[in-house]
Amino acid sequence: MSQQKPSLNFWQIWNMCFGFLGIQFGFALQNANVSRIFQTLGASIDDISILWIAAPLTGLIVQPIIGYLSDKTWNHLGRRRPYFLYGAIVTSLAIIVMPNSSVLWIAAGTLWIMDASINITMEPFRAFVGDMLPKKQHATGYAFQSFFIGIGAIVASALPWILTNWLDISNVAPQGEISDSVTYSFYAGAVVLLAAVSWTVYRTKEYSPEQLAAFEKASTDSKLVYQEKHRSAKQYLTGAAIWSLVGLVLLMFIYTNSLDKELYLVAGGLIAFGLVEFITAFMIKRSAVNNGFYQVVNDLFHMPKAMQQLAVTQFFSWFALFAMWIYTTSAVTSFHYGTSDATSKLFNDGADWVGVLFASYNGFAALAAVFIPWIVSKVGLRMSHLFNLTCGALGLISFSFITNPDHLIYSMVGVGIAWASILSLPYALLSNSLPAHKMGVYMGIFNFFIVIPQLLAASILGVLVRYAFDGQTIYALVLGGVSLIIAGISTLFVSDANIQTTPSK
Repeated sequence: MSQQKPSLNFWQIWNMCFGFLGIQFGFALQNANVSRIFQTLGASIDDISILWIAAPLTGLIVQPIIGYLSDKTWNHLGRRRPYFLYGAIVTSLAIIVMPNSSVLWIAAGTLWIMDASINITMEPFRAFVGDMLPKKQHATGYAFQSFFIGIGAIVASALPWILTNWLDISNVAPQGEISDSVTYSFYAGAVVLLAAVSWTVYRTKEYSPEQLAAFEKASTDSKLVYQEKHRSAKQYLTGAAIWSLVGLVLLMFIYTNSLDKELYLVAGGLIAFGLVEFITAFMIKRSAVNNGFYQVVNDLFHMPKAMQQLAVTQFFSWFALFAMWIYTTSAVTSFHYGTSDATSKLFNDGADWVGVLFASYNGFAALAAVFIPWIVSKVGLRMSHLFNLTCGALGLISFSFITNPDHLIYSMVGVGIAWASILSLPYALLSNSLPAHKMGVYMGIFNFFIVIPQLLAASILGVLVRYAFDGQTIYALVLGGVSLIIAGISTLFVSDANIQTTPSK
């Protein structure tokens, strides 16, 4: 007998979202300290953005795969929880290894492993809200996730500063070594991540596939029947030819003009996408379409309308965030503290202050998450997101006008408001347009529009800083502010229609 999906109480939602505290603890340690570790191990400012390529590239590959697999998984741990647990174990081990990296290539490789495993853990959490909560509680579920993201990031971002100033643990180390304050922070992060994710795994019971099918069948608010669509082999071959040709032309242009090596990533990405379309066409001709590769590519080309519109918003939002994560340490230490010497106390004081700034914007985000639903009730999702992203833009741009680093804390109020909005409102706009039986794979595909701007940022930001900004990384933050303004304006064109899809019979 079919039944409606029951509402969960406060502590049930708390338990199912608590793992995000650990995930964000690890993610915040990575964002606030990896550039610092790279510089300590000898990376130049010009190379930092390309070293960060591991993070978005692994997300681009891993998240749709994990989304597809988790949609089809059911074992003694459940549907999403196996990915939570196993990803957390690998992530914790990588977090322990990172501050013990003796050379730059080990740190870069560890970042690759760390980000891949974080993505394995994190991606199913977004689909988890759709699995466990009725539609009327989706916003609440994402708000809980945003709250735990903020709390985890506050402590993790500020931890090196706390250890130095409260426990008198050194934040300075000999050249080529990582300071004790950073090392101990990473050790603590490994413990917190594994413990928090384990809490969710063992305190939350998932619905079985049969129960989820019954809930979907009982849904009474469907306005649209989901119909599976497919492109022809000819269409994929045409796309493959176009993307490959453009990529090859760009590749030759970069090579013949001896342009920066980072730009090869853009050309390689275009060629790789052409290859993906070619493989898909080959599968269609061989009638080999009952596999995850084909399904992910096909779903990519048949995204719901709201998801297509949100792609622009996500692109410019995450380009700005990646610019901030890569260059805030360098910008603050050089522009506000006046040094680029990674072995100096002044540099490490500045880097510690960046950790505090990152903690503060996450704290402001946790507070903003409480008020954003009220703002949405007054002006709607789109205008709310526009306002929130504009606050973030002003915060980033103000870095170039503020000279006293202590006053940068005020800039982080705007950044925190934008961060809380980015973590919740796009998903609120999106969630009701996704077919329930493809929740995981579409959440993974939605990550493309988070990852692609990060890949582009890693490819071109170093070039822009070197040639357009004359090595002054403060202007990378200004560019991030402009990108947030564009993202906010694009939100006005996103449909916020309340559509719940169901699979076709």
